[in-house]
Amino acid sequence: MQSEPETVCNVAISFDRCKITSVTCSCGNKDIFYCAHVVALSLYRIRKPDQVKLHLPISETLFQMNRDQLQKFVQYLITVHHTEVLPTAQKLADEILSQNSEINQVHGAPDPTAGASIDDENCWHLDEEQVQEQVKLFLSQGGYHGSGKQLNLLFAKVREMLKMRDSNGARMLTLITEQFMADPRLSLWRQQGTTMTDKYRQLWDELGALWMCIVLNPHCKLEQKSSWLKQLKKWNSVDVCPWEDGNHGNELPNLTNALPQGTNANQENLGQCKSLEYQHLPAHKFLEEGESYLTLAVEVALIGLGQQRIMPDGLYAQEKVCRNEEQLISKLQEIELDDTLVKIFRKQAVFLLEGGPYSGLGEVIHRESVPMHTFAKYLFTSLLPHDAELAYKTALRAMRLLVLESTAPSGDLSRPHHIASVVPNRYPRWFTLSHIESQQCELASTMLTAAKGDVRRLETVLESIQKNIHSSSHIFKLAQDAFKIATLMDSLPDITLLKVSLELGLQVFLS
Repeated sequence: MQSEPETVCNVAISFDRCKITSVTCSCGNKDIFYCAHVVALSLYRIRKPDQVKLHLPISETLFQMNRDQLQKFVQYLITVHHTEVLPTAQKLADEILSQNSEINQVHGAPDPTAGASIDDENCWHLDEEQVQEQVKLFLSQGGYHGSGKQLNLLFAKVREMLKMRDSNGARMLTLITEQFMADPRLSLWRQQGTTMTDKYRQLWDELGALWMCIVLNPHCKLEQKSSWLKQLKKWNSVDVCPWEDGNHGNELPNLTNALPQGTNANQENLGQCKSLEYQHLPAHKFLEEGESYLTLAVEVALIGLGQQRIMPDGLYAQEKVCRNEEQLISKLQEIELDDTLVKIFRKQAVFLLEGGPYSGLGEVIHRESVPMHTFAKYLFTSLLPHDAELAYKTALRAMRLLVLESTAPSGDLSRPHHIASVVPNRYPRWFTLSHIESQQCELASTMLTAAKGDVRRLETVLESIQKNIHSSSHIFKLAQDAFKIATLMDSLPDITLLKVSLELGLQVFLS
């Protein structure tokens, strides 16, 4: 193919403390990111700094000139650009010669080549108009032509800015959010009572996650956070602003295959991820002896996973709870546990078991608290080789599923007219209940497998199953699992496991 004719572009780039603060290019290309010519000049400046002549600020150069030189400088400047600068030059000359003019009330004069003050805020160049136009264009394409991918690239750019502590991150996310809020499909979906598409919901999820990163940033000033809070409240008050659960409660969603089931669900979906090698990076200035960024990250993840939290309303929000939990556990599974990390697991498991209302593994939890089955299964398999007693204690505590248990009536039963009011409330709308029960069954099966040959623990696990599992199909599955584990080909049948299988099978028939 014949190449395009070579064109010469005039490019100007302003720097401030290693950041590109403004760019201009005569090519006229409009985009959120820099054109190829700006990138080329930037790379040339980086790779060949000696080839780019460095000048002192123009104020310093002028200071070195005597009166005749200054007059020659100004007159030559006006001569070369007389059509552009002559009116401005004459106006400034008149003001300087006037004693009472505003310009004479200010000490010194501005110098655009001197850079900003060290205390001034510095941020990367951002074409706000282009950000708005591009986001509006991507949203109007409705997920076609790779628009979703382009929006995710913008989100990635915001994350990069936040990582670099660039104040443009919040600016850019504000511009993106404004375009999301202005999307005409929001009002259309609201009027029709229909839900937005899954891809669109995921974009809103990412939007919310980025705002959390911004408002939780410990390096932000109080006035900034106050301003963001005001803006977020303003958006939240708009009628078309989507609810977190993705629906407005006037439709019954199709729950068929809402979440993947079984042990391969996580691969609860997530797809294959590259294996990473995690290492302990010490930070002696901030951390205690033996701690690293890795140990802190793992500990924070365990704290977050173990927090007691009420199941949210709506199908989408409930699916998101399961999905987020499984994604975080999937990241933890990439880390090889060494002695230091095992200590963290032990410490957090004990804290969660002994914890008060904040812990999802505490002795007393709310009836509608999100179950800990998936998290407990991960804790169980991680702790089992190192502290079996703690592993079983954690898993057995997590087996409960209070939402399926009948609630005790409240009120004064001695008064007949109060009888109607003390009938237990119906079960809340847990759209992901089948997935949760499946995870509960997986946790029980994992304990049965590990307890083979241990009569005491098998009996304890059996009691927990009989007390906490309410689904006949899952009890039957566990009876089958126990039978398979008990009769493996490479060993003699485990009599206790066979009894467990028999008792569970009888429970199915009697239920």
